[in-house]
Amino acid sequence: MSGTILITGASSGIGRAAAETFLKGGWVVGLLARRREPLEEIALAHGPAALVLPADVTDPAAVENAVARLVAKGGRLDVLFNNAGMFGAPASIDEVALDDWHQILNVNLNGMFYAARAAFAQMRRQDPVGGRIINNGSISAHVPREGAVGYTVTKHAITGLTRQLSLDGRPHDIACGQIDIGNARTPLLDNLIEKAAKDGTPPPPYMEVEPAADAVWQMANLPLSANVQFMTIMATKMPYIGRG
Repeated sequence: MSGTILITGASSGIGRAAAETFLKGGWVVGLLARRREPLEEIALAHGPAALVLPADVTDPAAVENAVARLVAKGGRLDVLFNNAGMFGAPASIDEVALDDWHQILNVNLNGMFYAARAAFAQMRRQDPVGGRIINNGSISAHVPREGAVGYTVTKHAITGLTRQLSLDGRPHDIACGQIDIGNARTPLLDNLIEKAAKDGTPPPPYMEVEPAADAVWQMANLPLSANVQFMTIMATKMPYIGRG
């Protein structure tokens, strides 16, 4: 299968790994992130199937324009990988600056809502109708990490968004699923590894980003008659299941 996919947060980490996986698989890929330079690096390496779409997910007009540009190139939108997000500085709730709270909420919740809204509108009106939205939920959509109230709250909200999109998308052949990824080696996790080294504590268990990208590939390539509603992929030795 091949098609068109819009990937938010495509400049690094899981988003970049997913973009490269889909480009190698013959898809037309819309690369959306704030920084143009990393997106151009991906496009330079993979050719004209990569469409550079510098935009801020917190700007709904910019997100809608990115969807329109991808559709103009590829003819339709088959998949949205709703991936952009941020963590924020670790802190107890009473020490979280309100500006930081609003920024996390704006990126992790509003930004994902804007992208899903624009994608849903396109998928609902294209011919043939339908498509797939894959939300990046995170392990934090289920269990918190210490000092991460903004990230935890917004990722729990993404589970509600996934369920609502799944329900509302049924009449339009729009499938929605959520991938909950734990400790893939992204710049965020590198910071935690570096902090552990400075503190003289064991680093957190981690996996590389490629297995997460492969899981998104598997979800995206299902026929619209089938859907992975929720998938958890994580570093094997994470203490998610019980005591670590």
